[in-house]
Amino acid sequence: MYVDQASKQQLQAALADLESQYARFQAAKLSLDLTRGKPNSAQLDLSNRLDGILDGQYKGADGTDSRNYGGLDGQPEAKALFCQMLGVKPEETLIGGNASLTLMFQTLNYAHNFGVRGAASAWNKEGKIKFLCPVPGYDRHFGICEELGIEMIPVAMDDNGPDMDQVEALVKADKLIKGIWCVPRFSNPSGIVYSDQVVERIAKLAKIAGPNFRIMWDNAYCIHAFHDDAQPLANVMDLARKHGTEDSLLIFGSTSKITFAGAGLAFMGASVENLKHFKKHLGIITIGPDKVNQLRHVKFFGDHAGLLDHMRKHAELLKPRFDAVIEHLDKGLKNTDMGNWTVPEGGYFVSFDSRSGLAKEIVRLADAVGVKLTPAGATFPYGKDPADRNIRLAPSFPTLADINKAMEVFVVCVQLASVRQKLAA
Repeated sequence: MYVDQASKQQLQAALADLESQYARFQAAKLSLDLTRGKPNSAQLDLSNRLDGILDGQYKGADGTDSRNYGGLDGQPEAKALFCQMLGVKPEETLIGGNASLTLMFQTLNYAHNFGVRGAASAWNKEGKIKFLCPVPGYDRHFGICEELGIEMIPVAMDDNGPDMDQVEALVKADKLIKGIWCVPRFSNPSGIVYSDQVVERIAKLAKIAGPNFRIMWDNAYCIHAFHDDAQPLANVMDLARKHGTEDSLLIFGSTSKITFAGAGLAFMGASVENLKHFKKHLGIITIGPDKVNQLRHVKFFGDHAGLLDHMRKHAELLKPRFDAVIEHLDKGLKNTDMGNWTVPEGGYFVSFDSRSGLAKEIVRLADAVGVKLTPAGATFPYGKDPADRNIRLAPSFPTLADINKAMEVFVVCVQLASVRQKLAA
């Protein structure tokens, strides 16, 4: 509607129309929220059968009473099922509590303060260490680094994943870079899937990195596709084995957006050697995870095929919400210079880039009429998007009606901020 070549008079007419629409939103006293990628109630209902599913049968396949202490790395049948999500072997799998974020923090905390191979290997003995952070990325990853005092270095992303020329150059030049964050399939927030070439280059990074380099492979959305033929992801552990770098790899996943977000399972995949050292530290803070919950998840899914069938039910609930977001963006902003956005085939987010310098203003405009968005800058280390462009949209939780209203507001806010910027130029 409003294109780059519009005259000043056309822009002024557009501004008057947009301000009128915005005033109507103000009068409507809306209260809508697109901030966090939470499952909606209908998604949670898909797993209600978990309650009581064991029917008093608490013994594992190996005879272990799951109600008791022990089993630091998880029940064997749980490892056999969920290792397939991670793309590793059962003996390379650890099943933890309900949050993969906890496992990620623990692994980095141990590496930083206690060492991945004993005290002499602790990162903090080398000085101010650094981590590579593909952007836009996941704010909670960045929070872990901030908590541990690890310096973050943003690296660019494109449709294939991180800019590997940039990544490799940085890793070669600075041995204090000890790792990289990755959300490789349906990345948060862009929704892109790393290409096979990018996955292989990441798997090889330890060959050029300093000692004890770690790839934090947070494959949170590995089976969260909207359709069966969505772009697949190469198996990073297979590639690491091919290049002899499997000790540099730590893979994470969970059922947080599969069953109950607050009562699911988290897992880590790593080499047997890595798990040996990690379990030594883990045994200090716990005597074992919730094995009852592990058994009920195994009984609920049955096998990997049952898990994938369950995810198709999630897709039926999620895809219409994402379709609505894209429909509003296409209708209001396509063929303009006011923004661009991703069209993911899975995951939980849509990444929107406004004109430079406008993301904070768009978020402010939306908030002022009752539509909450993820803070501008949240997808960058330290909350600082140097171009002030990126906004993460999270449509999973609201109703479809609320998404449609929120997106109507969002598009008008983008148009209003853009037209005002053009007129001020």
